[in-house]
Amino acid sequence: MLRKATVADVKHIHSILALFAARGELLSRPLSEIYDHLRDYTVYGDKESGELIGCCALTICWEDLAEIRSLAVLPELWKQGIGSALLDYALDEARHFRIKRVFTLTYRPGFFAKHGFAVIDKNELPQKIWADCLKCVKFPDCDEVAMMLEI
Repeated sequence: MLRKATVADVKHIHSILALFAARGELLSRPLSEIYDHLRDYTVYGDKESGELIGCCALTICWEDLAEIRSLAVLPELWKQGIGSALLDYALDEARHFRIKRVFTLTYRPGFFAKHGFAVIDKNELPQKIWADCLKCVKFPDCDEVAMMLEI
């Protein structure tokens, strides 16, 4: 069910993320970026078929800061705890690496609030803003909500 992603998962991860990107609910990720950051990804596979039904990445940004990104579960399987399981796994990884703060930029702040994240000002994320946000098609008019969890 829950496992670290492999090269064989990249196209499946890409298709799940593309589904939400097309709906305007997630930023798209090119295949090359998923390959580059494959070690960051955890996937959730169906118990019976093994088909990927969700993914999540934990990206380390700084010595005490990491980002939850690309958290997505196929819509027909929402409300089954899959997203929570993926998030919990990523947070456990953050603890393993002794990361003190984890943030996300999201269109679903209610989900993250249930897991202890609090809304913050995007200006509190200078590494994130200048590293990734400058490349984003929505910069500087970002409509995502920045949230942080202190571990």
